[in-house]
Amino acid sequence: MATLQAITIYPIKSCAGIALEQAGIGPLGLALDRHWMVVDGEGGFLSQRSHPGMACIVPRFEGADLVLAAPGMPQLRLAAAGEEGERGRAVTVQVWKDSVVALDQGERARRWFSDYLSIDARLVRFSPDAQRLCSARWTQPQQAATQFSDGYPLLVIGQASLDDLNARLAAKGAPALPMERFRPNLVIEGLEAYEEDFIDTILLGAGEAAVELRLVKPCARCPMPGIDQRTGLRDPQWPDEPLDTLAAYRANARVDGGLCFGQNAIVSRAGAEIRVGQECSWELRF
Repeated sequence: MATLQAITIYPIKSCAGIALEQAGIGPLGLALDRHWMVVDGEGGFLSQRSHPGMACIVPRFEGADLVLAAPGMPQLRLAAAGEEGERGRAVTVQVWKDSVVALDQGERARRWFSDYLSIDARLVRFSPDAQRLCSARWTQPQQAATQFSDGYPLLVIGQASLDDLNARLAAKGAPALPMERFRPNLVIEGLEAYEEDFIDTILLGAGEAAVELRLVKPCARCPMPGIDQRTGLRDPQWPDEPLDTLAAYRANARVDGGLCFGQNAIVSRAGAEIRVGQECSWELRF
């Protein structure tokens, strides 16, 4: 039997996550996941790839407020729905190849992020009027959309896959890595190592309230998993891990030889809330 071991949302793209015991889920994935994003003066998204200190920006929700903390910075409290209930100024931002209309979250947020990152930076929120479609090459025949994720609304990883990777790291003397390095939304306990690579659909729950996910594309990894999510730093003794280890066995021709760990997923049937400990069933891809 497999169970849902962990649920995590990342309210601001490339910043710290929030672990949840239960969560609402819909066509865009988990509620408020990657709903905000930090952009530069030209509207291009910022991430830990170029600004690893973003890992240390820690969001939390208090009532109707989004509250942010970061090392050396005063706490920033913003109305989650926009300052003073306003939507925010519409701006065009860039997420990889996609241009998206977003809502600027104001000058207080601009000053806070600019001071912390030492560049001109703004916080934007995904507009309810916007639509950002996932690649039809991978989601067909279904049309799926996402917010500010890299490309798909959910990332799913089996716990056994991380256990196997950590055994390989241990064999070369490298330290084990926590799951947070790979920033999944959902962690499944009870799969074989890398079994998620071969799954077509996962059913969370049972009956009419069940949620069905389709695992559509292997997640090719950039160097971000090498960044400690608590410090924003790389291990000076093992700066190229875990990519060095993944390179020995996880290159995937389906994504041009990318080193893959985890599966991008879309919601093929929304239902009730999902919760940690929920039983999972799955169908393999043939």
